[in-house]
This record gives sequence, structure tokens and C-alpha cells, in this order.
Amino acid sequence: MPQDNDHGQTIAPIQGSRIDAYVDRYAARATGMVASEVRALFSVASRPEVVSLAGGMPYVTALPLDVVGELVADLVARRGPVALQYGSGQGDPHLREQICDVMRMEGIEANSDDVVVTVGSQQALDLITRIFIDPGDVVLAEGPSYVGALGTFSAYQARVIHVAMDSEGIVPESLAQTIYALRSAGNRIKFLYTIPTFQNPAGVTLSAARRQQVLEICQRADVLIVEDNPYGMLGFDGEPMRTLRADNADGVVYLGSFSKTLAPGFRVGWALAPHAIREKLVLAMESAVLSHSSFTQLAVGQYLATQPWREQIKAFRELYRERRDTMLSSLEALMPDGVTWTRPGGGFFVWATLPEGLDSKALLPRAVAERVAFVPGTGFFADGGGARHMRLSYCYPEPDRIREGVRRLAGVIGQELRVRDTFGTGSPAERAGIDTPAPDLA
Repeated sequence: MPQDNDHGQTIAPIQGSRIDAYVDRYAARATGMVASEVRALFSVASRPEVVSLAGGMPYVTALPLDVVGELVADLVARRGPVALQYGSGQGDPHLREQICDVMRMEGIEANSDDVVVTVGSQQALDLITRIFIDPGDVVLAEGPSYVGALGTFSAYQARVIHVAMDSEGIVPESLAQTIYALRSAGNRIKFLYTIPTFQNPAGVTLSAARRQQVLEICQRADVLIVEDNPYGMLGFDGEPMRTLRADNADGVVYLGSFSKTLAPGFRVGWALAPHAIREKLVLAMESAVLSHSSFTQLAVGQYLATQPWREQIKAFRELYRERRDTMLSSLEALMPDGVTWTRPGGGFFVWATLPEGLDSKALLPRAVAERVAFVPGTGFFADGGGARHMRLSYCYPEPDRIREGVRRLAGVIGQELRVRDTFGTGSPAERAGIDTPAPDLA
């Protein structure tokens, strides 16, 4: 009932709900921030009896954990007053110089003044979106694209328009046509978001020839490129590919991370940006968290300075290569006819396509019941696409668990195919919009 305040004025009741009394008070951008039924399923999928081919978690057990422990203890003993104090909003100066050394392996020559250290590359994505996006602005992204990026763009009320991709990455003709059509209709394109190397979720890599085409198209159209490169060092054949940023310092914001090449628990990533953008990123960073953790920055810096980190990356590459090979050979041996998949040259993921009439999101509860999990393809599209696709991760499970997981999944798909052949195409699963990923699924 309406109530009177101390001044005799009638106060209307808040129109909340029994579940959330604040539902009418949230900002419009928070409306879509809900946990989907897919995310809820993974609380079950985390049980030890379930083989998870879902999570993109690095295999940190391969690190020399005793050495890392000693390094951290030494840091506290020698530099505790600095490591445990506030730091710079831009990041530790020495670590920024070390980051430039890391990026040099992929052809990037940069000044440490243009590096901003962030809480993983996910925070860099958030900061870039914050400083560029007004509600209704357009972000171009590969279709499929990283679910964590899609969630960030959605939170800032951007319109995500997907650009077609194939086994060689973004299709340049599709990119050019999409830009032209959007501009002709009066839309504001703020940037192209791309993971050109060992893409998440598709596992494909943008070819060298196409990299130049994409750069030229965006340069002519004056479209900024945001290049996300968490897996670039984890290729299984040859040296790391030359990045987009290596050939265009002014038109590309480059995002990097130590989550995949060291450990995600340190939560240290970075953005390399043109000078003016860098200034905005630092201001946005300071307004969000004042400063990054000095402790984790100095720990990563000490690791880079004292440990054979290049050799450790090679060890990770060999470990993930074995698991990739196990995944591919198991799919080849066990999957029913009509299922296809990508063959990644690095990174963490295989992108599988189901036969006509099957829906990966509808399949997931049945798969979890058979003690195997994957990520449905719908989570990687902003427009409700991806129903016939699924992301399979090989980075975390041991090879024998990968084989068993593929065996269980193949059985579930085979059963669904028999149902389809008997009763026809089933109803697709209900679409729930862009999901907000749990950390272990990103």
C-alpha cells in the first residue's frame, strides 16, 4: 500500500518482484545481464564424473609450480612494501617494457608508453567498449565470436553485426560489403573486433593474404580494428604469425594476455593503443579500479626476468598439440557421418557442426546426462545463430579423458540422429540472447 513520509507526502510503492525487489531500478544496460539455463547446467557439468570439453582453462599444472611459489615468496620478502602498495593506473613501467619484448616475437615494435596493463584482456575489452560505445553503435565481429566480448558489447548496448568467416578467417568481401551496407543505412561503426589467430571459438586463423586485405579495407573505411590475441604464441607449427598491429600502428588496438602463456590466476593482460586512445584507457582504468594489482604485475615481471618463459611456452605448445591431435583423431574415429569440425593449428578449440535437424543447445542437457559437456554454438552469436554448432575444448582434459568425452558425445549425437530419422526435425531450443560466461567457460 502507498505510505506517507515525514512530510505527509504519499510515496508510491516500488514495483519489484519476489525474486528481485530492485528490478525496476536497474539501468537499461543491466536488463540482459542474466544467467542462462546453459550456464546453470555447468554447475552440474563441473562434477568429476563429467568429462568437460567446454571450458577454456589453461593447463596450469604444467607450470613449475614450486618455482612460481618461490618466486612469489621472494617477491614479498624483497619488495613487499612496493608489491603490496597502490601502483600506477597505466601499469608497472618495467612490466610494460617486458610486454614490448613479448610482442616483438609477433612482429610488433612498440613503445612501452603506449601499453596499458589491465586485469586480463577481458578488462581491456570492457575499457575499450566503455570509451567508444554509445547505445546503438555498431561493433563488427566475426561470426562466431568470443562470448566474453559479446557479453561486454551487449552490456554497453552496442549492436553486434557479424561478418562471415570460413576456414581462412574473416571473408574480406563480406567485411567490405557489410561496412558499405551499414554506412549506407546511416549506422555508426565504432570498430571491428577480431581474434585473427586460433580464433575462439572456431579455432581458425586469418591467412597472411587476408590480413593485408582486412587492414586495407578498414583503413579505407576508417574503421578501427581491435585485435584480440590471447592464443597467438600457442601455435603448433612454426613461428608465431605476424599480427595485424605489426603492420598498422595507428589503426589497431592490440590486446594481449598472460592468462594462456603463464597463468590466468595472475589476471594480467594489456592493451597496446595509439597514443590518444591510450590516454582514454588510462583514465577509464583509474575510474574503474584506481590501479591494477602491483603484486601480480611484479610477480609476472619477476617470472619474465628470471625464468625461461620462452621454453615454458614451447612446453605448453607441445602439451596442447598432443591434446589437439587426440581430439581430432577421436572425432575422426567416433563421430557419426555428417558431423564436421575445424582443424586448428594452435590454441584451445575445435568448432564442430552437427547434421541438419540437430540443435546443440537442445542436445546439451542430454549430453550432460551422459556425463559429457560442451558449449553450444548459440552463445557465440549475437543474432541467435549457431544452433548446429558446438565448441569443443581440448586444453584442459588429459588425452584419455578427451577420448572418453568424444566417445560419450558421439553416442549422444548418434542417438539424436536416430530420433531425427524416425520423427523428423525436432524443435530448436529457445534462444536466450547473449550469455554471460563463467570464467571457466570463456
